[in-house]
Amino acid sequence: MAGKWLSRLLGDKGERAAVRFLKQLGYSIIARQYRTDHGEIDVIALDGETVVFIEVKTRKSDAKGQPFEAVTLQKQKQLTRLAGVFLKKQQLLSQPARFDVISILWSSDQSQPEIRHFKNAFAPSGEFQFFT
Repeated sequence: MAGKWLSRLLGDKGERAAVRFLKQLGYSIIARQYRTDHGEIDVIALDGETVVFIEVKTRKSDAKGQPFEAVTLQKQKQLTRLAGVFLKKQQLLSQPARFDVISILWSSDQSQPEIRHFKNAFAPSGEFQFFT
């Protein structure tokens, strides 16, 4: 139980760092931890006119692989569904959209994380393949 709680704290810390990073790049943050009954999108932002759905993965080390490697095909399908719901609900279906991944390594002895940003990290998969 404590391990899950600590993991959630690290994830939240990573998401906050990702938001700061994105703001420095000029992104406008629309939502953070956007939840539906079907899951959560970590960060939704605007990069110019493009709606960007961002999955943030944070780990203390790369002993079990790089954080971005945890964005599986199943996760991509889930994010695609959630993005479709968001775009429809917000009447943004005609907006260009993409999926980014932010991979963060943040060991306990580091004051700042190592951040890797993968723009257009994967193509939409599953039912809602309508992005440009």
